[in-house]
Amino acid sequence: MSYDALVAHARQTQALAEVAGRLGWDQETVMPRGAAGQRAEEMAAMEQVLHARRSDPLVGDWLAAVTPADEVEAAQVREIRRAYERATRVPADLAARIARVTSLAQGDWAAARAADDFAAFAPRLAEVVALKREEAAALASGGDLYDALLQDYEPGATATELEAMFGALRPRLVALRDRILGAPQPPVLTGSFPEAAQLEMAQELAELFGYDLSRGRIDKAVHPFSSGSGADVRITTRTDPTDPFNCFYSTIHEVGHATYEQQVDPAYALSPIGRGASMGVHESQSRIYENQLARSPAFAKWLFGRMQAKFGALGVDTAQEFARTVNRVTPGFIRTESDEVQYNLHVLLRFDLERALIAGDLEVANLEEAWNARFFKDFGVKVPKASLGVLQDVHWSVGLFGYFPTYTLGNVYAGCLYQAMAADLPDLEADLASGDLTAALAWLRPRLQVHGALRDGAETLRHATGHPPTEGPLLDYLEAKFGALYGL
Repeated sequence: MSYDALVAHARQTQALAEVAGRLGWDQETVMPRGAAGQRAEEMAAMEQVLHARRSDPLVGDWLAAVTPADEVEAAQVREIRRAYERATRVPADLAARIARVTSLAQGDWAAARAADDFAAFAPRLAEVVALKREEAAALASGGDLYDALLQDYEPGATATELEAMFGALRPRLVALRDRILGAPQPPVLTGSFPEAAQLEMAQELAELFGYDLSRGRIDKAVHPFSSGSGADVRITTRTDPTDPFNCFYSTIHEVGHATYEQQVDPAYALSPIGRGASMGVHESQSRIYENQLARSPAFAKWLFGRMQAKFGALGVDTAQEFARTVNRVTPGFIRTESDEVQYNLHVLLRFDLERALIAGDLEVANLEEAWNARFFKDFGVKVPKASLGVLQDVHWSVGLFGYFPTYTLGNVYAGCLYQAMAADLPDLEADLASGDLTAALAWLRPRLQVHGALRDGAETLRHATGHPPTEGPLLDYLEAKFGALYGL
């Protein structure tokens, strides 16, 4: 009886959370700019309702009385308990203030980014950071503030563990990048890439990679994202008239997130485990779709033919050269547009800066200067404007502190998954060269996607691959792939 009541209550709570998520989707896509203030109040009201439900004393009574009967029930109870303990530590008024201020900050960030004016955004960001520090203190119970926030995205992980993993990644990534940048560079695309044609092809790619448009949709946004679960999972993309890869690979990336949510066992719909296991696991799906599959030299050969048919001459003569162009490694400022080799270096920069912000070792007033100095140290180029630097990501404006490291963790997970997939599918390269994702997607679904949050992040990867996650497979994959492409 306690279990049934607990899950029924959680189901209604999750349904309301999906409504709140739809408000966020609307704000990013079609909401009129003048509605920002009202939307902030709507988001705050929804957060108060959700917080009250998650911290309801009845939930505590049911949790105290429940005895799970099997693995699924135990997982549902684990997730409900985690949400309850978090909600009872964070005061309702603080949760509402965070929702209100981050909703306003999202619009302020977009305006400041368009104007390349960090100073205009800094006061609002300082509000967000102060509120997140207050939230972290409530959650940490005397422990590490950043670790407390990290649990929202990768339960069980600690910053110290991630720092060790990232430290092991950095030397080989930097060495590989330096070897590549010393080699002859591939050509760049030239031609005409109308927005309508890009969006048509983006939809083709989305469906090829398994996105069910009867339960989803594709819209445009400044920062591509995926939202929703189960029967309503939406993605956004963006276009660039000179760079169709921006649209295509952003779309495939978000499709990785979206198909994960669409493939979770329908029996778990609107329940605590009816979603991705963690943000690291979620990111593993978007990255393996985008990189190991869609940026593979084999798939690039298929994409070369499709793009020629859609856009005409591309300024690249052969499929082999096109594969090198798809995987071009070049200094750049934007994380979401970065190549595989340098992407994690972008993430490590943000990880270190946001840890310093939450710890109080770095203040928002000094953030742009700290960003620019660190970027020059890591990439050897000076940041020319804020939109290419500290203002490029939406995450801090909406309070997602602790989120950034899950991007690199997702890459590590993807490396482990791809190693296992390639061992199991001897025809994988031939399939990709013909644009056939059937076997690859069929491999991922039963091993990982269908289970949702039945297990935590690291255990989900161990169950899928047979091994605990480690950075080695990712580094080996990158060195082999780029060594071949660049003749190293």
